[in-house]
This record gives sequence, structure tokens and C-alpha cells, in this order.
Amino acid sequence: MAHFSVSDFDPSSTDALVRMWRASFEHGVGVIDPHPIEDQIEFFLSQVVPTHRVRVAAQQGQLVGFMASSRETISQLYVHIEHLGQGIGSSFVRLAQTESSGSLWLFTFARNQRACRFYEHHGFVVAARGFEPFWQLEDVNYVWQAQLAGRAWRHAVGTGLARTSVP
Repeated sequence: MAHFSVSDFDPSSTDALVRMWRASFEHGVGVIDPHPIEDQIEFFLSQVVPTHRVRVAAQQGQLVGFMASSRETISQLYVHIEHLGQGIGSSFVRLAQTESSGSLWLFTFARNQRACRFYEHHGFVVAARGFEPFWQLEDVNYVWQAQLAGRAWRHAVGTGLARTSVP
């Protein structure tokens, strides 16, 4: 597992964050984002930052991931493609779960199977399937509830299905 630090978003890292976000999105979903990067920066600053707490992960001074969340939702969670599988996303999810009101919801695209497996691994369950009109792609609405996650963990321990370490 890589060593990284998590801190609150600093607006001076906006350009690097949005470029990493775009590359990670395109990699995970398998599409090219047609929006000008300036539009995505504007969206991030005007729509994401004012309504969510944004945290960044850094490793040796380099941005390696970010999460925008509230007590009810994970709006954005992206990890630099060269740092996938190093525990960065898992740390973000655990942080959001700890700070949640007891449940969280999020959307991801169904074709991003890595993200679907990742969220399911962290106790999220499919609440609904839908269709996102701009991207013309099927999406998945996931929900996590602390009570259900606890019951699932106790069931897994009781049946021997749990890992030997606490997640």
C-alpha cells in the first residue's frame, strides 16, 4: 500500500485536479470527454466545490486522487490511473462513511466495472439502474447504510466469509 496524505482542497491545485479527474474518468468509462477543459474547471468550481467537501490525496507532492462528498453522498471520487489499487479510493470511501449521516448514495456508470466492484466491495448495494442522457450510458445508483454494512460484516464473520482483518 502506498503512502499518501489526505488534505482539504487548495484552489491552487484546480488545474491539476481537473486534468487528473478527466484522465481517470476517460480511463474508467472508456469515453473521451468532449467538453473543453475550461468548462470542466468552471463546473468544478461553481457546482462541486460550493456544495461538497473536497479532499485531495497527495504522494510525494503529486496529486493522486480526490473526493467530493457530503454527509449524504459521494459526488466525485477519482484516483490517478497510475495509482489505482493502492488504497487511495478505499481511504476516501472509509472517510466518507465515517463522516456520513449513516448512509451514502452515489452514481457510477455500469460500464465502469472496476468502480462497480470497488463500491460493492465497500458495502454499497445497487438501489437503481438508469440511463444518463448526456453520455448516453447506463448508470448505477449505489447506496450504503451503516446498519446494513454492520449486519453484513457480522454475517460474514459468523459464516467465515470475512477476511481476517477489519476493513
